[in-house]
Parts: sequence; C-alpha cells; structure tokens
Amino acid sequence: MASTTTSPKSPAAAKGAGELFQYLRDGTPRTRSELAQATGFSRSTIAARVDALLDLGLIGAVGAASSSGGRPPSNFAFAPTARTVLAADLGAAHAILALTDLAGNIIDHLRSDLQIAEGPEVVLSWVVENFELLLSRNNRDLSTLSGIAIGVPGPVEHSTGRPTKPPIMPGWNHYDIPGRIHQRFNVPVLVDNDVNIMALGEKTLSWPDVENLMFVKVATGVGVGIISGSELQRGAQGSAGDLGHVQVPGGADTPCNCGNTGCLEALAGGAAVARNLTALGYPVSTASEVSKLAEENNTAAIGVLRQAGRDIGSVLAMCVNLLNPSVIVLGGRLARAGEHVIAGVREVVYLRSTPLATQHLVITSSAAQDMAGVRGASMLVISHILAPDSVDELIAHNAAAPELS
Repeated sequence: MASTTTSPKSPAAAKGAGELFQYLRDGTPRTRSELAQATGFSRSTIAARVDALLDLGLIGAVGAASSSGGRPPSNFAFAPTARTVLAADLGAAHAILALTDLAGNIIDHLRSDLQIAEGPEVVLSWVVENFELLLSRNNRDLSTLSGIAIGVPGPVEHSTGRPTKPPIMPGWNHYDIPGRIHQRFNVPVLVDNDVNIMALGEKTLSWPDVENLMFVKVATGVGVGIISGSELQRGAQGSAGDLGHVQVPGGADTPCNCGNTGCLEALAGGAAVARNLTALGYPVSTASEVSKLAEENNTAAIGVLRQAGRDIGSVLAMCVNLLNPSVIVLGGRLARAGEHVIAGVREVVYLRSTPLATQHLVITSSAAQDMAGVRGASMLVISHILAPDSVDELIAHNAAAPELS
C-alpha cells in the first residue's frame, strides 16, 4: 500500500525547484542557508529542492563556504556543462550546426553548403545525421541532451514551429519540423526565423545590456530581428521583421519572387546585387562572389554594395523612426563585405531619421558573424528548458517513484 507520507525526494517535495533554480542561474555559489534567506522558504523545502536539482545535474556542489563552527556548509552553483543543447542555423544555401552547454558556450560545430530548396526531408535528414555526429564525436549520449532549436530562412508560426508560406523554401509550407526531429530526439524542439535567432545571438554575445536592438541580415534575402524591451518581437503570426518585402521608393518596376514589385530583397538581396554587377560587365552569380570582388577593391562591386546599403537604409530609416533602437547590427554574407553596405546604410539612416532617434544610435557589423544564428538558437532553447515550469517538469519525469511501505 502506498504511504501517505511524502518522501523528501518525491516530486511533491521538490515542487518549485524550478523557481529556486533561477536564483542559481547567474553562476554565483550559494549555500542552502543563503537560498533560504533569499527565498523565504524553510530549510527542509530548500533541501528537497536542492537535492532534486542535484539529481537532475543542473547544479553541483562547488566547495565549502566559510564556517563559524562545525562542518562547513556546502556551496551550490549552476552546472552548465552537465547537459547539452543542439542548435541549427539553416540558410538559403548553407547550414551551421552546433553543440553547446547550458550557458550557450559552443562545444563543437560544423558547417556545410546545403540548399534549403532541396526540401524538408533531404535537409532535415542531413540535420539529424549531423546532430548525431556532434554528440558522438564529443562523447555525449542522448541522456545529456536537453533541447534543440532550429532557425530557418522564412516566416515561422511560433506556436507550432511550422514555416508559413516561405518564399525561398519550396516544399516547406506548414511542414512539421519539430515532429520530424522528435522522431529521433525526444526533447523540446523550437523553430524560429533565422534572423530572429541571429538577433538573440548577437545580443547575448555583444550587447547583453541593450534593451532595443535590430539585427539586419543581408544575404540571399533581407530580414530583421527586432528586440524591444529586451524581448524578441515576433508579431501576431510570427512574420514581424520581414523587411525584404517592404517596397523601396523608386524601385516599383523591379519584380520580386514574392509576386510583388519593388521589394527591398529584389533591389538589395544577394541575387539582385549579383545581377546588377553582372550588368556592369562583371559576371557573378552569388553574394559571396560579389563580396570577394569588393575585398579585392573592385570599384564596380563596391559601388553596387554601397547602393544596396542605401536601399536598405531607406527602409531602415522608417524602422528607426518607428521603433527607436539603440543599436542596429548588420550581418549576413553581403554585410561582411567590408564596410561598404554599412556605409550606405549609415548615409541614409542618419539623413532620413529624426535627430532624436539617431542621437545615440549605433550602426555596426556583427561580432558573432556566421555563428550568430547557432548562438541565438542555443539561447532560445536554453531560456525555454531552464524556465521554472520546464525545470519542474524535468524533475517530475526524472524523480524516483514514492516509496512503498
């Protein structure tokens, strides 16, 4: 017959451990007494919750604190290396995967040329296979894996993780990406637009104290990740930041693959820049080839990139007036072509935005560069799995059954 007495290590006794864990996430070691003082919980409650977090591997003992007599009390702190996260940044023509710890530190990564247009089965089979490779070559088994996050180059319905009519992702519309990944990995799987995760990655690495930031990806397409009030803004259906399909003044005759004309992507995206440079007598087909010519000081390539920056700046100026960010970060293959794109953006944004909005505005290039996406994807899933309710759920699944009498 089941005992009516609650075991000190039962899920019921440990309920609320996720809330206690938030006090330890900053990495500062604390004793049970300090945790009791900070939270107001009883020593027995603290003991049960600390034990549950120790059993899960989320915290560890880090030595003894000073004592005024008797056995020194133990210190406990967040143990980010005990568990792992897998992150993927899928672009139009590339893929970057990373294995990280629970602090977002990259343990290992790999990258490959991969066409998103090959479709979800081909692309996600490659992702699963190489996720397994990252785990195996770092001697990590599935028991250490806490979650997975994937960024894709198109709008995503955040609640389901399914792409929604993505212009450059044929065959992906409403595809169940989390369901496909769950076939191999039984952990939480989050999916978001690639530029959203880049914004998170850049903020985490370079601008942790900035509350209002825009990350602009300039590559095959043009998109922006918006962080306002320290929160990522996705909009009602997850399509916030689709800057590439805003019409540019004076570009109405240029057709776009979305079906409209005059879109920013049609004038300043990778294909457009390559087309414009080809028309000047320098046949190129990719953004990378344009960037390479610019790095070699080809004046035609520099001029084309500078104009792309001006076109982007004409749209960003409206965003600056509307959202008043403190920082605009430019990333993506074209934005890495020296300072040429950024110079064009600055030229127009500072001219067309209000003086108050640009008074302290910083417009700069990405420090995380092509690793911004996997860094942000990692932080996206870490924030989810280390939230109080998620930690409590993990404990409930891992705790031992109540003792029998």
